[in-house]
Amino acid sequence: MKIQLDKDVLADAVAWAARSLPMRPSFPILAGLLIKAEADVVTLSSFDYETSAQVTIKADVETPGAVLVSGKLLADITRSLPPKAVTLTSTESEMQLVCGSARFTLQTLPVNEYPELPTMPKASGWIGSEELAKAVGQVVIAAGRDELLPVFTGVKVEFDGENLSLLGTDRYRMALKEMTWKPSSKVAETSALVPGKVLSETAKSMLTSERITISLAEVSAGEGLIGFEAEGPGGVRQITTRLLDGEFPKLRHLMSIPNDLTVRANTQDLMAAVRRVALVAEKNTSLRMRIEAESVTLEAARGDQAAASEAVQAVIDFAAGEPPLSEAGFNPHYLLDALSILDTPYVHIAFTGSGKPCLITALEDMDGEPLQDYRHVIMLMRLSN
Repeated sequence: MKIQLDKDVLADAVAWAARSLPMRPSFPILAGLLIKAEADVVTLSSFDYETSAQVTIKADVETPGAVLVSGKLLADITRSLPPKAVTLTSTESEMQLVCGSARFTLQTLPVNEYPELPTMPKASGWIGSEELAKAVGQVVIAAGRDELLPVFTGVKVEFDGENLSLLGTDRYRMALKEMTWKPSSKVAETSALVPGKVLSETAKSMLTSERITISLAEVSAGEGLIGFEAEGPGGVRQITTRLLDGEFPKLRHLMSIPNDLTVRANTQDLMAAVRRVALVAEKNTSLRMRIEAESVTLEAARGDQAAASEAVQAVIDFAAGEPPLSEAGFNPHYLLDALSILDTPYVHIAFTGSGKPCLITALEDMDGEPLQDYRHVIMLMRLSN
C-alpha cells in the first residue's frame, strides 16, 4: 500500500477513529487501526466487537492495500506532524510514515486476524446534528454510570413515526426529551436501548456535519444494532454499536407530576446559589430548600464545622389550602446537573409532597407555560433534623 494525503486530514481521521479503541483490549489485535486504500479513498476503522467506528477520506492512492497498526500510537504521531503532505507506505511487516524530514516506522499487526466489521443497517431516517447533540446531552446526564447495572447506563431511543424520544435514568433521576426527525419511510413504533457513553460521544463527534443518519437493524434478543452516519469536512463517518439487552424501566408516568406546588426562579441565580451553598454540604447529605412566600432558601451544613444558606427570589404557587410541603431535600449534584442543562432564563419546579419526586422543566418567561419537550425528574432526599 502507498498513499499520500494532507496532514490535517489524516490526523483528524486517525484521531476520530482511534477514540473508539478500547483502553484495555481483550485481544491485542483490537488495539489496531485498520487502514484500507482503494481508488481515491482511504478508510480507517476500529472495532471492539461492540462498537465500530469508520471514517472514509479522499487521498492519492498509488498502490491499494490494507494495513493494521497501533491506533493510539498512530494518533499520537499524526497529531505531532509538521504541516506537510504525508506519505504512508506499507509492507507485510511494517508501515512507514514520511512527512517532510520526519520519518516513522511502525510494526504491523496481521490484517487477516482482524474481525470483520458489522454492516451498517439500512437508513431509517435523519435528524440535525446540533439538535441531536443537544438532546443527547440533556438526557445522558441522567443515565447511570454503574457498569454492574448495564440497563441503566443506556439511553432508550423511541421511534414513533416522525416522533423521536430519548429517555435516561439512574433510578434516582430521570430525563425525557421529545423531538421530531425525518424518517426515510413509515417507521413502525419501536425502541432501542443504546449505550449512553457511545451515544454521547457519537453525537458530539459528528457536529461538523449538518445532519446525522440513524440506521436501526431489526431488533432481536441480544442482536440489536444501531448505526449513525454523517458526512462533513472530515469525510464520511460511521458508527455502529450493539444495543443493550434488558428491560428498561417504564418512566413516562413519572413525567406527569401535578403542579400541587410550583417554584419559578431565575435559572442562573438558582444555579449559582446551589453551587455556593453545596460547598459546605456533607457527603451523602441533602441540600435543603426551604420554600417561603416569595423566595426559596437553600441550606447545607458539614456537621459543626461549617454551614451556609442563601435566599433566591422566586414565584411560589400552590392549590387552595395548605401547600403540600414547606421544604425539600435535594442531592446538590443532581440539582446542579438539571439546572445546568437548561438553556432558558427561568426554571419551573413542580412538587407533589415530601419524599416524592419533583419535576424540573424549562421556562422562557416567568409568566409563561413551562416547556414540555424536555422534562427532568429528581427523587427528593430525606431531610435530617
